[in-house]
This record gives sequence, C-alpha cells and structure tokens, in this order.
Amino acid sequence: MRIVDVVIIGSGPAGYTAAIYLGRAGIKPVLVSGLLEPGGALMKTGLVENFPGFEQGIEGPVLMQKMQKQAEKFFAQIISDDVVDIDFSDKIKLLKLSDGSALQARAVIIASGAKYRHLDIPGEAQFAGKGVSYCATCDGFFFSGKEVIVVGGGDTAIGEAIFLSSLAAKVTVIHRRDQLRATKTLIDKANSISNIEFIWDSVVAEIEGDESGVKGIIIKNAKASEKRTFACQGVFIAIGHNPSTAIFQNKLDLDDNGYIKVKANNTSTSEKGVFAAGDCTDGKYRQAVIASAGGAKAALDVDEYLKEID
Repeated sequence: MRIVDVVIIGSGPAGYTAAIYLGRAGIKPVLVSGLLEPGGALMKTGLVENFPGFEQGIEGPVLMQKMQKQAEKFFAQIISDDVVDIDFSDKIKLLKLSDGSALQARAVIIASGAKYRHLDIPGEAQFAGKGVSYCATCDGFFFSGKEVIVVGGGDTAIGEAIFLSSLAAKVTVIHRRDQLRATKTLIDKANSISNIEFIWDSVVAEIEGDESGVKGIIIKNAKASEKRTFACQGVFIAIGHNPSTAIFQNKLDLDDNGYIKVKANNTSTSEKGVFAAGDCTDGKYRQAVIASAGGAKAALDVDEYLKEID
C-alpha cells in the first residue's frame, strides 16, 4: 500500500479549498469525497449570493462543481467513497474505506462537515430550496416583505428570528414547549421586536405549497392534538446540527456537541499530523466562506507540518 502525503476527508468548501492550496504548494492530495453527499450541504442549496466573487450569485451545486474542477486542476485525486474507520495512533495514518480498500497518509485533513437536523415531515424535502431553508443568513434576503415561520426554541432559532425580523414582514416562531430554551438576552430582544410572534406547545406536521414554492404549513398542538393551517411563504428550520464526526469518537478530542476540537492558533487536532477545518469544527458560524478559509488554513498547516517532519 503506497503512502501518500495527505488525505482529505470531505468534499465541501473546506475540503476542496484545502486541496487547491495543497496542490499549489506542490503536494498532491487524495480527497475522499463521500458517497451520499459529495460536495456537502451546498449541493442542496439554491442561489448563493454571499460567496465572494459572484456578483449575480451562484447556485450551490455549480459552486461546488467549480471548486472540484479547480482542485483537480491542481492534481487532487478524488475518490468517491466513504471513510469508515481510522487509526491515527501511528506516524503514518491508516484510513479504511467502505469498498474494503485502505489509504495510508503522512497527514490527514478532516473536512467532514455537519448536517442540519430535519423535521422529517411531508413537504420538507419537496420544498427544500423553494421556501424551506435551514440558514437565515444564507436565504433570508429572498423573503423580504414576506411572512415566514421559524421552527425551534433554542439560541439558533431565536437568533434566526431576530435576523429575519429586519427582512420579513412577519416572523412566527413555533416551539413545541411553552417556554424557550434560548438565552435570556436573546429572548428579551425577540420579545421587543414587534413583528416577531410565538406559537407555543405546537409542532409543524406538514409543509404545503405548489410549483412556485411554500404556501403554508399544518400546525399540530402538542397537547390537544388539534391541527390548523397557517399561511406563510417561508419555513426556516432551526433545530440544530449534527457534525459528521461519528467515526472520530474516542479517536480525537471532541467537544460536548461532537465538534472536533482544534488548537486556538491553528487547525491541529489532538493527534499529531491530523488537522480539521470547516463545519465539523464550527458549531457557530456554519458559512461556506468561513469553511473555505478553514480549509486554506489547514492546507498551510499541513504544508508546514510535512516540512517539519522531513
């Protein structure tokens, strides 16, 4: 089994950017893209207007295709497979793939990302990108002057509601309990905004719409089991994220939410020669441009690391 310089796990903005930077440094990385969701969350995103360099915006899948081609231009070898097991204990890292093969690498960059938690209700997948969103800072602009729903009761949901209140005509927060889980500062701010309202003890049972997008939702009272229809043009689901880090449990230091811990001044993890970048390390911002910046940092850190061990 040949030993490569670097294996990158993940093919989102962080992974592709790391590959581009490594290639430019004369290091040919192997990038394991994943089987189910190569390209990461942006492959399910519509128009992206906040990624620098595209004044008219760019569709998420198109952006990821461009990043992939640029990585391949700089000699990245892309493998369409999943990493199913790892051994980071030795100087040479071992990564086992789902097809039964394995890779050995002197260094590893983890850019496995994070996934939005879904409601798993009728209409959610159908209207994703057509009124259903998981990121207010990404998609809020498209709902200017419209009535929108935010589902959730934690800091993320209330922060999304506050952000949307400056764009949407009306923001209604639907929470399954009778009180919010968010911090008091956020709750007080939300309560002070006139176009934010709350529906308590309720869940969204179904999302309705037509070919033009979301038209409304069906709300179910969690206590009385009563259902009613609520008109809206947008549904923002803010019930949290799950970092894609399951295989790194007990192999790397993770925080209480499962995100990979990196050092304050670089992208190093708890294992020497293993680096991490992007949403698998970031439970706060979750922005493509920040993930790309993390990928660039990881590539520079790996370049320095390889020179040190040589």
